[in-house]
Amino acid sequence: MPATGQSADVARNAGVDWRDGVIPVSTRFDDPYFSLADGLAETRHVFLSGNGLPARFREGFHIAELGFGTGLNMLAALIAWRAAGARGRLRFTSFEAFPLAAPEIARALSAFPEAEAVAGPFLEAWVAGRSRFVNDGIEVEVILGDARETLRRWAGRADAWFLDGFSPAKNPELWSPDLMAEVARHTAPGGSFATYTAAGHVRRALEAAGFTVTRQPGHGRKRHMTSGILPA
Repeated sequence: MPATGQSADVARNAGVDWRDGVIPVSTRFDDPYFSLADGLAETRHVFLSGNGLPARFREGFHIAELGFGTGLNMLAALIAWRAAGARGRLRFTSFEAFPLAAPEIARALSAFPEAEAVAGPFLEAWVAGRSRFVNDGIEVEVILGDARETLRRWAGRADAWFLDGFSPAKNPELWSPDLMAEVARHTAPGGSFATYTAAGHVRRALEAAGFTVTRQPGHGRKRHMTSGILPA
């Protein structure tokens, strides 16, 4: 999940504890990698619906993400892409500083049979040390290192952003005004973002970056989340 904390060219493996033997929890940030109340449902509510997906899908649609974590968001996007019958490939770029090892990812995804069923090619690539791979319907690149540096150097622009770092209270670097400005700079006109957090300083940073920001109902017991559009 986190995408900051190391130099731009170095990414250290994440430390993980397992809550109830099922939920991976970062030992560095003391925060779970996905919602305790069904992480796949949260991904669909926050990141897909929050970005108006799958209705906006088109050939070459590009999703970018801060915090790759277990790859659950990427797999949920792939499932939605295939279900929508979208043509061509979905592009998915994620920024991650502390990558999980393949066995940890596989263990985490075992809690979500629907995601696990499409994870094989991704896990094969990850085991082989490849952070770029193409699967049926998706082209993925995971950029390893501190997003405060790697995003600045990235040449791409996303149609939709999944802002999925750990809690702003525990991973504040990933929600800084400077980084949110980089997110906006790497967003196509009319592009969007969505995030589970509704923290006021995060909303203000995204507004200052140029997004029109909206607070929406959150997933499960979480009252609110945040989404927004970059005016064309």
